[in-house]
Order: sequence, then C-alpha cells, then structure tokens
Amino acid sequence: MDSSDIALLRTCTHYFLHFVFPVFIALVFYRKHWKKVYLILLATMLVDLDHLLADPIFDPDRASVGFHFLHSYYAIAVYFLMLFFKGNIRIVGIGLLLHMLTDLQDFYLWPH
Repeated sequence: MDSSDIALLRTCTHYFLHFVFPVFIALVFYRKHWKKVYLILLATMLVDLDHLLADPIFDPDRASVGFHFLHSYYAIAVYFLMLFFKGNIRIVGIGLLLHMLTDLQDFYLWPH
C-alpha cells in the first residue's frame, strides 16, 4: 500500500467516524429519537471552529487534541463530566468525546 492509499484510507476513516458512526450510536442507544440524536451528534462538530484561531488553520502534522482550545485536555474533562447529566447534555458529551477520539486516532494511529 503506497502513501496515497494510506492517506485516502485515513481520510475515509476520519469522515466515517465523524458522519456515519454517529448514526449507529443514535440507532443503538436512542432508537426512538435517533434522527434528533444524530443531528445533535453532528452539531458537536462545531467544536472544530477553534481551528479557525490557529495558523495554519489545518496542519496534517499537528495533533488537534492538546493544541486547540476546545480540543484541550481541560475541555475533554468537561466533555467527560457531561456524560453524568441526562438528556441532550449527555448526547452532546458523547458527540464531543467521539470527536476527540476521532481526532486522536487520526493523528496517532496513521503515519504522516
């Protein structure tokens, strides 16, 4: 497998975890309201707005987690605490933590 194949697989995995995997979470854990839950999970991707404050905005050789404000370890601790609430706050916490895990795997599990 050459580097362009790996880059394509990395990108597909990243966007699968951001857009498709949340459907499974919504269907398995919130079947009755899965569409609403899926939209909430998608909305948590707004956390990437903190990338706009970085220069350059996107750097493939930089880990998002630990660099950007909303991707900081302090923020992740808050996202984890959100799991202990009920309702939409918990769903937002799940989405934000899934987002952080996706960004972590994107940087640490793939060669760059």
